[in-house]
Amino acid sequence: MLSQVVEKAKELGLPSTVMVFEPQPEELFTPEQAPARLSLLRDKYTQLKALGVDRLLCVTFDRQFAALSATDFIEGLLVDKLGIKFLVVGDDFRFGTGRVGDFTMLLKEGEKCQFDVVSTQSFRLEDCRISSTAVRDALSDNDFDLAEQMLGRPFTIAGKVLHGDKRGRTIGFPTANVLLKRCKAPINGVFAVTVTVADKRFSGVANIGHRPTVNGQRSQLEVHIFDFNDDLYGQFISVALVSKIRQEMKFDSFELLHQQIQKDALAAKTLLYTK
Repeated sequence: MLSQVVEKAKELGLPSTVMVFEPQPEELFTPEQAPARLSLLRDKYTQLKALGVDRLLCVTFDRQFAALSATDFIEGLLVDKLGIKFLVVGDDFRFGTGRVGDFTMLLKEGEKCQFDVVSTQSFRLEDCRISSTAVRDALSDNDFDLAEQMLGRPFTIAGKVLHGDKRGRTIGFPTANVLLKRCKAPINGVFAVTVTVADKRFSGVANIGHRPTVNGQRSQLEVHIFDFNDDLYGQFISVALVSKIRQEMKFDSFELLHQQIQKDALAAKTLLYTK
């Protein structure tokens, strides 16, 4: 789909543009039931830029926008404001209040307003339709190879390193801490990971969760990078999950946690250096 947009934009001499909605519709209407996100807006921007997309258009999805009719979405937004000439949508794309707008309506409006529209069929891997739900299922099953095949890349979590409580440093396991700016992470636990810092890749072990042993309140990513001593505060890092080691758990003492971290680090090295 994206390659088609980029190629057609070059042919027409127009900027290739991808439209996304923030927040996701489920997060507006049923936030308590909204699924965990696989990527944040910054992640999408980085990935789209790497694929040659010129612009990322982020539309605020609020109740006013949700009340927009399908006709106003096409004629008011796509045609009048964006001057659209070529549109690519997924085969399950619906729009407008009540989700009444569909591909057939886009075709009719395209003839009227002089823009072309094509629909792409859903991709399938064997008998499974590739979707965010299928990717989340693969991750929860610890099938990171399958998740990577569906995504076309390893599943990663990226973000800015923030100051933590520095407990890990006192026991020889300093961590880079990234606050997860989402309602919930798609998975949690302890993982063997690879970490990209300024285009350099390192191996490590990471915990995703609330850190119950120290009564943590917010979901965050903590990464210990092997054989790494540089200051990462304020830098953006990208963490690719390779394999799950165990579930997050609460320990009766910090010493017991320390002992488990040593075991986790050894398990991560075994997984990463023999993979």
